[in-house]
Amino acid sequence: MKNNLAIVIPYYKINFFGATVESLANQTNKQFKVYIGDDASLDNPKELLDKYQDQFNFVYQKFEENLGGISLVQQWNRCIALSSNEDWIIILGDDDVLESNCVESFYSNLKEIEDLDSTVVRFATQVVDKNGKTISKIHQHPKIEIAVDFLIRKFKGGTRSSLSEYVFKKKVVDKVQFKDFPLAWYSDLLAVLEFSNWKQIFTINEAIVYFRLSGINITSRTDDSVIKNIATFQFYHFLLHKYDTKLSKQLVQEIFNRIEKTLLDNKKNLKRWLQLFSLYLKFLQFKRFFTLSLKIKKSIR
Repeated sequence: MKNNLAIVIPYYKINFFGATVESLANQTNKQFKVYIGDDASLDNPKELLDKYQDQFNFVYQKFEENLGGISLVQQWNRCIALSSNEDWIIILGDDDVLESNCVESFYSNLKEIEDLDSTVVRFATQVVDKNGKTISKIHQHPKIEIAVDFLIRKFKGGTRSSLSEYVFKKKVVDKVQFKDFPLAWYSDLLAVLEFSNWKQIFTINEAIVYFRLSGINITSRTDDSVIKNIATFQFYHFLLHKYDTKLSKQLVQEIFNRIEKTLLDNKKNLKRWLQLFSLYLKFLQFKRFFTLSLKIKKSIR
């Protein structure tokens, strides 16, 4: 039977990689191929991987140039390029873990997924700490959810999202591509919206992906707050600039609230002021322009 599923791992840190690899060896359905792209890591995983040579099918590629430090999205892209002719792709973090039934559950639902023409699939998730201890509830979703409804739930704090929990139609990934925001911050969330073409997301709630909040991954770190702020602004600006027809009036106002707060948290960028002003003109948000100007004057005083 054809391998429909590629599992791509952009590898850099070995700290929790053993648990990631073990979770692949424990899959009850081994109808997948793993592609590991080593981002010029100082931690050679070869000794670890040698233990799993006969347990699942994988390819390991050591890259000589570190790209993740420049662009995490570019590192994702060259790892994706390692994959072959699979129809679907998971991009799994090198510290995240798949429950043993994830692949089996994917194939059990595949006919329904394809009948619905869904191009984005997700699993339930749970957050674990550096010791593998669960530190969140299990996050489940509606079985079928329109992408914009998911975005609204995300904005309201009703759910979470991380790249490892998704299965994407590979031909859509190749065509649409990830948007290269700094640190890939919000690149994964935008990908869910774009790769689904703002249509339905299919959820498999009976299998869990464990997202690790380790203290050393990008989500955990606080020293990148300025860069994350820049990426957050770019994400909101991209939504308003390109996808205004996909957004309700209420959602447009919510995104404006968020982009203004992002700008006020880092006011020293003239280009971003001009970009926001162009959005005010596009959406005829003159009242917002004057209100924000008053807030800035007060903050300067």
